[in-house]
Amino acid sequence: MASERYDVVVIGAGPAGYIAAIRAAQLGMKVACAEKWTNPKGELALGGTCLNVGCIPSKALLASSEKYEEAAHHLGDHGIEVSGAKIDLAKMLARKDGIVTKMTKGIEFLFRKNKITWLKGHARFTGEHDGLVGIEVKTADGVSLVDAKHVIIATGSKARHLPGLPVDNEIVCDNEGALALSSVPKKLAVIGAGVIGLELGSVWRRLGAEVTVLEALPGFLAACDESVSKEAWKVFTKQGLKIHLGVKIGAVKTSKKGVSIAWTDAQGAAQVLDADRLIVSVGRVPNTEGLNLEAINLAADERGFIPVDGHCATKVPNVYAVGDVVRGPMLAHKGEDEGVMVAELIAGQKPHIDYNTIPWVIYTSPEIAWVGQTEQQLKAEGRAYKAGQFPFMANGRALGMNAAEGFVKVLADAVTDEVLGVHIVGHGASDLISEAAVAMEFKASSEDIARVCHPHPSMSEVMREAALAVDKRALNM
Repeated sequence: MASERYDVVVIGAGPAGYIAAIRAAQLGMKVACAEKWTNPKGELALGGTCLNVGCIPSKALLASSEKYEEAAHHLGDHGIEVSGAKIDLAKMLARKDGIVTKMTKGIEFLFRKNKITWLKGHARFTGEHDGLVGIEVKTADGVSLVDAKHVIIATGSKARHLPGLPVDNEIVCDNEGALALSSVPKKLAVIGAGVIGLELGSVWRRLGAEVTVLEALPGFLAACDESVSKEAWKVFTKQGLKIHLGVKIGAVKTSKKGVSIAWTDAQGAAQVLDADRLIVSVGRVPNTEGLNLEAINLAADERGFIPVDGHCATKVPNVYAVGDVVRGPMLAHKGEDEGVMVAELIAGQKPHIDYNTIPWVIYTSPEIAWVGQTEQQLKAEGRAYKAGQFPFMANGRALGMNAAEGFVKVLADAVTDEVLGVHIVGHGASDLISEAAVAMEFKASSEDIARVCHPHPSMSEVMREAALAVDKRALNM
């Protein structure tokens, strides 16, 4: 069987993979991308977990649930009386699915525009020969063989499941099932108080569920700056999320009607939680099985990740890995940047990623976002720093929008004033954090941010005030 030859073959068409393919094609290479994802309609789809059952659909539901909560409970603050607000869950889910379809079809268009071949099936390595990497793609029509001068592995990740607790995405759900519940459960249990658990728990709480979150770790949002964690705890528990920390999960019994979870609290007391549905959100694991890595003398590590260097190169010449299958945060935008970097490296350019300036976001309400180091990290490394913090409640735009919760916090070097980290709890934090990321990429000082004219009135003024507060000269407090 003759093999088609490509300059670059990308395995996986999630954000890391499809962006890598597009950038490589822009740089004049002959590119193919293998993707086997099938949507609930039985159709092959590009976009991976992020576009199909992750980032995009979850944000659509977050937005819809926020609109409902505002209409049902908060528009009265603006002098707008609303009565009888109702949820049409089927329509809400259809809207979410429509957005997903639009986005995935958009990637198909981009593939056609950039002359990228979509290999519609499961790809696995067959070996190396004549300086090329052999790949077998199993499709609905059979098996095809391709050869690649360069390969980019971008197979993403999947939800981690608990041992002995099958996920049927009906009663016990991971992120996929949690985005498609056919009705709002009266009582919802969530195992895991991480990003996905809090986001999806928030969606269903706003829609009417009584939500209880069980978290094994003794601290809340340990990756965040401590001041952010404290503020988030205060806000989320006030909203109605019941969050228990230091939990040990025992036996979980399921039936057609619901689930019963035996658990032990932080004080060692035995508890039982009965719920209609359970969301398991205990992290994600890389998709590296089934690639036949051994055929090219490559192996995943003990956690399933593919070892790479600072430029995402594996030990095998001309084979790279990006996104969730390699070290670092499992963030779509991190994977996208790695995909671009590798495509440009293959083209002979010299790109670089500063992993310290990759922003993190939790799309709760209010949002949480940060970039750079936390205060506890700076203390641990013994670095002298200054901190400036400013609340949204002192900002006119935030008050007018009924979005006065939270703050912006800026951390800067005590001697050079270089910005070392920025942490935000507040409305629109996912957009506001970009200013901090840009500033840190250019090694800006807190004074640089403070001297930039920000529009008034705007939420962005809080960033400037926090930067001013580093030098104890905030103007509006």
